Amino acid sequence: MSTERTFAIIKPDAYKSGYTGRILARIEQEGFTIRAMRLTYLSKREAEGFYAVHRERPFFGGLTDFMSSGPCVVLALEAPDAIKKWRALMGATDPAKAEAGTLRKEFGASIGENATHGSDAPETAAFELGYFFRGMEL
Repeated sequence: MSTERTFAIIKPDAYKSGYTGRILARIEQEGFTIRAMRLTYLSKREAEGFYAVHRERPFFGGLTDFMSSGPCVVLALEAPDAIKKWRALMGATDPAKAEAGTLRKEFGASIGENATHGSDAPETAAFELGYFFRGMEL
């Protein structure tokens, strides 16, 4: 299994609730290496650019409002099979349906405020990492 990079966000709800440290600890406990990390505050325009793939979906406005509502932490994570591993650690999008022990089950409040984001494929990870980190930062 080769080492892979993925992109992650600790979303505004988790940051505001004081869960950042606990989420970062879990990331490290699960064997990820944090290659880059930054606290950022997305403007509405930046959130719209990042989530442009969902522009036509009914939840787009609410999602971009939420993601620009407060600070979040963006991360470049590295591990063997990182994309699949991170998605498993996050759990289902809806915290009510997430398995026990996952980040969204523990820290998510709703399908809209679910604590974390993660890339779903290598192509998505490449786009998302590039959206937030310059090559030399990685």
